[in-house]
Amino acid sequence: MKNILLIFILSVCSIAYSQADKLSGSEECSKKRMNGKNSVHTIEFDSPNTPVHSFNILNYKLNLDIYNCFISPYPRSFTGTNEIIIKIDTSLNSINLNANNASLVIDTVRLGSLPLTYTHSGNILNITLDRTYTPGETVIIKISYHHNNVTDKSFYASGGMVFTDCEPEGARGWFPCWDKPSDKATLDLTVRVPATVVLGSNGRLADSIVSGGAIFYRWISRDPIATYLMTMIGKVGYNLDIVYWKKLSNQNDSIPIRFYWNTGETGLANIKAKMPLMMTRYSQMFGEHAFEKNGFATANNLFTWGGMENQTLTILASNYWGENVVAHEFGHQWFGDMISPGTWADIWLNEGFATYCEALWKESTSGYTSYKSAINSNANSYLSSNPGWSIYNPSWAVITPDQNTLFNTAMTYYKGACVLHMLRYVLQDTSVFFNSLRGYATDTLSFKFKNAVTADFITKINTVSGQDLSWFFNQWIYQPNHPVYANTYNFSGSGSNWTVKFTAKQTQSNPAFFKMPLEIKINFSGGTDTTIRVMNDVNNQLFTWNFNRQPTALTFDPNSNIVLKQGTTIVGIENSFTELPVEFKLNQNYPNPFNPSTNIDFQVPVMSVVKITVYNNLGKVMNELVNRSFDAGNYSVEFDASDYPSGIYFYKLETNGFAETRSMVLMK
Repeated sequence: MKNILLIFILSVCSIAYSQADKLSGSEECSKKRMNGKNSVHTIEFDSPNTPVHSFNILNYKLNLDIYNCFISPYPRSFTGTNEIIIKIDTSLNSINLNANNASLVIDTVRLGSLPLTYTHSGNILNITLDRTYTPGETVIIKISYHHNNVTDKSFYASGGMVFTDCEPEGARGWFPCWDKPSDKATLDLTVRVPATVVLGSNGRLADSIVSGGAIFYRWISRDPIATYLMTMIGKVGYNLDIVYWKKLSNQNDSIPIRFYWNTGETGLANIKAKMPLMMTRYSQMFGEHAFEKNGFATANNLFTWGGMENQTLTILASNYWGENVVAHEFGHQWFGDMISPGTWADIWLNEGFATYCEALWKESTSGYTSYKSAINSNANSYLSSNPGWSIYNPSWAVITPDQNTLFNTAMTYYKGACVLHMLRYVLQDTSVFFNSLRGYATDTLSFKFKNAVTADFITKINTVSGQDLSWFFNQWIYQPNHPVYANTYNFSGSGSNWTVKFTAKQTQSNPAFFKMPLEIKINFSGGTDTTIRVMNDVNNQLFTWNFNRQPTALTFDPNSNIVLKQGTTIVGIENSFTELPVEFKLNQNYPNPFNPSTNIDFQVPVMSVVKITVYNNLGKVMNELVNRSFDAGNYSVEFDASDYPSGIYFYKLETNGFAETRSMVLMK
């Protein structure tokens, strides 16, 4: 790395592998900055197509007493107040908030000292105001409530640990709120817990006051947060380490990274060492880390998934200090937290980006090959599990789908990440690609600390890149599936006059065609080669090239940059002679042994459905190279084994009662 950072580590609790240290100068300096007064980022503008509401919540001030939740039998019941600052955007005399009836009981609602009437049914808290308020006015409502001793998948208490987990709409389970991602607000959270508890939350620790055997933690977030990203987590005897990152813009200033962890966990040392480097790398790519602190906390066995990217405090599963999951969740601090989705239809702007950040971190630490391997893995997972819908579903902006649909791994995560890789390929110039992402992430007028919807992201990328890429996003984001290629080519000529004809053909039906730039690699006798890039903008498009030397091989998409495709290696050779084969035949692959790709020729005497399958030496299916109808002719299919280990493989042709199997050797 170009930036070598000095890391100061504070071990607050005694642990097996280090001794507790006194507070360092950096800790004292950072504490002062964290407890100092900060300006509040309020949202006056948002991306043009982010949904608007009749009111805008500016701040939640929560005061919760969860003391008993840490004491056996660890009830989930607590009392609290929520003072909400609301800016009126449309004339109204009542306000609806989300509040789950099973979880929350509303005790009183007041406007100053004035009691307000309200109803609470159907998970909606309807509050009647004292008069009609006009746009631009501000109203402050204080709600007193208590949380029932119920399991609601929002508020968790068990074994001396308490935490919240809210995505996509769980915040309404532990405090009344307007629980949509488009409405971001600052947070002021005071929590009463036993004196033995260490507790973290969003933003900065303003103070922690010990009184009567309890600690009152007060966390204040300077920066607006979507409600699903508001969190707290605490535990009796929780361990806490702090690492400092020196800001790129001011090496005399530092950001604390807080690590809350359970005794006996492994892998934390590696993450503490990597986090400042990761923060530097992401800051270089996407703009400087924007929050006043960041952190990670491992939960207990009630948190059964990998991680949740709560703003400035990611929660991980117990002992889940994996570099991949940390790289993913930390990427969310830019994409998902700093810029939150305008609607749940835009969730790919969170998860697709964070998945792509995992690959970028691999590229930063291990080079492009490692990055591309991660992207290829994402693509393969998508291709094997594609549910057949588009990344963007407009209905999700209105009705939030079930979580298995919203967070479908193949679509929201893997396809989203692969689309970003292919955008990088389409733009060609890597600097243009990263400048576009950085321009999006640093746009303070429309996106930074605000929300984004897909249409506005596309407009921003078009503006920064100087290209109209609407065609790219229309097919990859707004339409389902991917291209299935069945390209053909032939060579003809002699001496120093040769012609290569290549036909780009797609066979899928929904949609019928994907426009993409194609790369074609042609090898010549004598060992030379050339790669040609063309824009394939219609189906069955013929490209013709003339050369003064004899072509010997043609490879479609040689670097596999169009990662979301099938049939990528299917290349039927259109022979320059008219003789047709008289029998089915499967030829020996060439070259053999091979690394990493080889060609498999076969003959089809009559129009038939042909399937060619690759197996490993245990008989496990590794790849289905061909499974479609072929006219009579001679064909060749390329098998790319870049992602497979060395060994003996078998390939089998099956059609019309005919079957033939041959072996091949991959030697790396």
